[in-house]
Amino acid sequence: MAQRFSTTLPELLESLDGFRVEIDAEKQRADIVLENPPLNVITMKQRDQLSAVFAELDADPASRVIVLRGAGENFSSGGDIPGFMTQTAERLSELARNVAAPERCHKPVIAAIHGYCFGVAFELALACDFRIVTQSALLGFPEQRIGMIPGSGGSARLLHMIGIGRAKDVVMRSRRISGEEAFGWGIAVSVVPDDQLDAAAASLVEELKFFSPLAQRTAKRVINDAQDATLHAGIALEGQAYGRLRGTHDFAEGVESFKQRRKPKFEGR
Repeated sequence: MAQRFSTTLPELLESLDGFRVEIDAEKQRADIVLENPPLNVITMKQRDQLSAVFAELDADPASRVIVLRGAGENFSSGGDIPGFMTQTAERLSELARNVAAPERCHKPVIAAIHGYCFGVAFELALACDFRIVTQSALLGFPEQRIGMIPGSGGSARLLHMIGIGRAKDVVMRSRRISGEEAFGWGIAVSVVPDDQLDAAAASLVEELKFFSPLAQRTAKRVINDAQDATLHAGIALEGQAYGRLRGTHDFAEGVESFKQRRKPKFEGR
């Protein structure tokens, strides 16, 4: 059963701008649904709210996995272009912090992408842990068409993900990537027929829920931190985290379940 989203930040989140939150405690799943028809344009206020909602859901024990998706025919066509002219240069230079909210979240975050996924929507998706795309999805950064560049971490994340040549091809040509290309380049973990996106996201949620939430949080942190480190610094980070997990209940339960040939019962501690 879907539950009402409750918040500790009523002044900011009492009235959500352009999206809704659905929590299914039974499935241990939370959905952030972009809903600003017809293209689910993301406003400046919505950026602040999305960041706060990710933090709230991170602290909510009712959800183990978060899914970011779009209502209607598109994930999102991107940001409110005229709205940028109402913001100061300092404000615009700090937009990447809000978009990094899925990355900061300790829980696994899945972006389920269909239709258009452009601009800040693509940046949000790149900050998620997993991306599932439909065959007809189109992803890209149209900013060059208006004399601008991606400003919320998009080009930097894409560079780390697919390399300098392909990143320039996408960003500098404002080129749209198909769902098949996104999968082939490693941007998406899977590409599915248009009518199977919901089922694919649900399947991944169920898969991720099986694992120890503590081990999941640790793996996410180690991989994110190691991305900006040298090889041997990354190996050291991994080893330290490995050693800390040695003394946890979940690891002991995992070993015991392996010995007994049964499914483990993880508690996240």
